[in-house]
Amino acid sequence: MTLAASALRALLSLGLAAALAAPMSQNALLRDDLWRSFNALPNTERPKLGLVLSAGSLRATTHVGVIYALENAGFRFDVVTGTSMGAVLGSLYAGGLPISKIWQEALKLHVGSGSNLDALSLIRLLLADKLLSSAPTERFIHEQLGDKRFEDLPRRFACVAMDLYTGEAIVFREGDVGLAVRASMNLPGVFQPVEYRHRYLVDGGVVDYIPVDAARLLKADWVLASVAEADYTHARPTSVLQSLEQVIDIRGSLLSREQRKQANFVIEPPVGDIGSMEANRIPEAIRKGVIAATRAAPKAQENLILFSMKELMRGWLPEAQ
Repeated sequence: MTLAASALRALLSLGLAAALAAPMSQNALLRDDLWRSFNALPNTERPKLGLVLSAGSLRATTHVGVIYALENAGFRFDVVTGTSMGAVLGSLYAGGLPISKIWQEALKLHVGSGSNLDALSLIRLLLADKLLSSAPTERFIHEQLGDKRFEDLPRRFACVAMDLYTGEAIVFREGDVGLAVRASMNLPGVFQPVEYRHRYLVDGGVVDYIPVDAARLLKADWVLASVAEADYTHARPTSVLQSLEQVIDIRGSLLSREQRKQANFVIEPPVGDIGSMEANRIPEAIRKGVIAATRAAPKAQENLILFSMKELMRGWLPEAQ
């Protein structure tokens, strides 16, 4: 994208050329001045910022801490995408809920959240081969956001599910938000596939663990990905649920190698040792997200400023000549 020449001149007056010639980390004052100037730009004269939230089950509640720290650092995201638990949290954030409210809701999550999972239903699953329902996920989103459609959200939002019969990644960016989020975190083999337009949809973590491509589809220019990847090499599943989650984590890890390269900046809190079902460690996961994002924020600011400067220079210098 090309920003206005006037905005470029304003930034140049603060020493932009010097910033291009040397690592910005060597001059924190310059970075802070440029960051304030960047944030003062109107939305039409700055890149569209995309926030991508990975899958990761309860471990992915670390995204709440990441968002909290990034907001405090002055990041204003225009686009939000997520898969599985990232879709749940991303929909709430894109829907305009304050991060304090999302934090409160994240602390209430547990293994059975968003489903009819309990001891009796598990017995029914094992003995009668009857898949469980994930309908409570849809109800939860409707309770938090109302019966909103994607076009009603304050921020542009997309989430990803998988077509069980074709293996295709299905990117939701229109229609009912609750249904889409339900499909995105619909664990295969445990929950009934979500039927949508003659497709049968399950958890998107198998095909798009870090949905950077969805953020690009929504026209995000600069993308920051928050990744909650598991250290599955030390995990020893002891249940059907844990085994299925580990399969998704392994597949997601393979996918994420390329997806990370597509993002402009990646924050990965050290939550790999937190089990996908360990609800008691959610406060720890959120805290680690806050710490990781707080430490990474200055580098992320530098990355975004340099990206913006290059875009500005590319659009303005020919005109100046």
